[in-house]
Amino acid sequence: MQSKILSRRDIDFLLYEWLDVETLTSRPRFQDHSRETFNAALDTAEQIATDLFAPHNKKNDSNEPHFDGEKVTIIPEVKVALDAFSAAGLMAASQDYAFDGMQLPCVVGKALSAYFTAANIATSAYIFLTVGNANTLLKCATAQQVERFVRPMLAGKFFGTMCLSEPQAGSSLSDISTRAEPDFTAAPEGERQYRLSGNKMWISAGEHDLAGNIVHLVLAKIPGPDGRVIPGVKGISLFIVPKFLVGDDGAIGERNDVVLAGLNHKMGNRGTTNCLLNFGEGRHRPGGRAGAIGYLVGEPHQGLMNMFHMMNEARIGVGMCAAVLGVTGYLHALDYARNRPQGRPPAEKDPVKPQVPIIEHTDVRRMLLAQKAYAEGAMALVMYSARLVDEQQSAPAPEARARAGMLLDFLTPITKSWPSQWCVEANSLAIQVHGGYGYTREYNVEQFYRDNRLNAIHEGTHGIHGLDLLGRKVSMQNGALFKAISAELAASIAKVRAADVPAELHASADLLEQAWERIGRVTTTLYGAGDMNKTLANASLYLEAVGHTIVAWMWLEQALVAARALPGASRDDTNFYLGKLQACRYFFHWELPKVQQQLELLASIDTTTLDMQDAWF
Repeated sequence: MQSKILSRRDIDFLLYEWLDVETLTSRPRFQDHSRETFNAALDTAEQIATDLFAPHNKKNDSNEPHFDGEKVTIIPEVKVALDAFSAAGLMAASQDYAFDGMQLPCVVGKALSAYFTAANIATSAYIFLTVGNANTLLKCATAQQVERFVRPMLAGKFFGTMCLSEPQAGSSLSDISTRAEPDFTAAPEGERQYRLSGNKMWISAGEHDLAGNIVHLVLAKIPGPDGRVIPGVKGISLFIVPKFLVGDDGAIGERNDVVLAGLNHKMGNRGTTNCLLNFGEGRHRPGGRAGAIGYLVGEPHQGLMNMFHMMNEARIGVGMCAAVLGVTGYLHALDYARNRPQGRPPAEKDPVKPQVPIIEHTDVRRMLLAQKAYAEGAMALVMYSARLVDEQQSAPAPEARARAGMLLDFLTPITKSWPSQWCVEANSLAIQVHGGYGYTREYNVEQFYRDNRLNAIHEGTHGIHGLDLLGRKVSMQNGALFKAISAELAASIAKVRAADVPAELHASADLLEQAWERIGRVTTTLYGAGDMNKTLANASLYLEAVGHTIVAWMWLEQALVAARALPGASRDDTNFYLGKLQACRYFFHWELPKVQQQLELLASIDTTTLDMQDAWF
């Protein structure tokens, strides 16, 4: 029976037929691997996700963590699943052998994580944050900090978080007020120890007993001799603040001055603890003093730059979360539509005739096809971005690594935001396919919608990423990032035109070229407005237009592979490839045309929203 968590056939298509990950095994880092080892890892991930993550997804949602003022209670199935994940070595799947890792490519690692996220996003959040935390510290922590905190996280003995937001600051990190006072006299040898005080809000996985320790990565500001801090983001530093102190020998010590003030109750991801944490309130006094002990990571005032290692990785991860929830919702809706009899074809007037499965109704097929186009397009975008990470880190030529980095920088806000917008729409359509049942908690699709709705705000809103794309990425390095992505699109278009494929794909290549050229002209117009307020007033719309065009590119790439494979395909593969071609056709007929109207509005430098006044609401 086909899994309703993810489509293994689609993952194989993305990895092996399109992204050609087998070629990575010729590189020194991945030379011990082959398609067989990649498949073995995927098989393990699918089995654990199916057996231990998916079964408690609804229970996790309906029995969210409870805080009695002293202790957080979480259903026991969460720890069982996470322990199995760690025991399989998956926490370190993409890490060096030196950390007992598998040295899998990033793109394969993302495919592994996709299974767990699709099966149970709330339980997977503990993994997601721990891996991101560890990767950040591997880039900027000392060797001593890596041994003390990273190695236990990669073994699943400690879990990790990221602590950025504060109640009064939200996404405006320049306004955080958590302070870090030097405390060097009592510091372990080689450590720059500080005492932190302040509050952090929306901290996922911030308190639990699922592992022996929690390693918080905390942004805070170090005051100068006069007690004042450098204003804005330039004054931010990064600190390791463990729940329990850790000795030089790795032994767990006394409780640090970090306490849970309360749990937030979100509409989705309800099985993940989401916390308001107090640092330095004095309930615990390590070393006899109030203040949470933290260890400086990297240099003072470089905290945001260091944390961006985790934030950029997390943004691709959020895109993956959104994409796989779109996929699993689509698979649930597809299964329901194939098995739910209701109604008859419009031309059939005889009420005695049996009802047909609802997939026979055109409007249901429309909703399923839209879901497929959104969800599989989003998966392609995320997997392509992960493949760029591998190029950036392991390509033999420095020029190739640099180019991959530029492409990744440009695509990151799109990879995070486009799936977060359109895979929620896919989940909405999945509910609609189910009819009245879809709106009940007895069916899974309403939870997928609630869980996925959070991804539009996780790791930055559409507005923030629109400002990032239009305000920074398109103009960086004198437009080098924009030129790099333009060259990639042009190469794909040329590849399609040179291929012996149906004429409709050649026509789609023309449409993609026209859309991207128009985006280039509109971008020039926006930057010629002479007023950055006007240039950026509709940045979210720009993000959506560029995102839709990029996903059209992803579909053209997939369709080219499918068209070339069709002549020699088996019956099952023929249906798979025809499905890809039809989804591409849908995207170019139904979705890409939306971009033209958006670009018209952008080109007009419309100031309707900019001119709106508070009092007029």
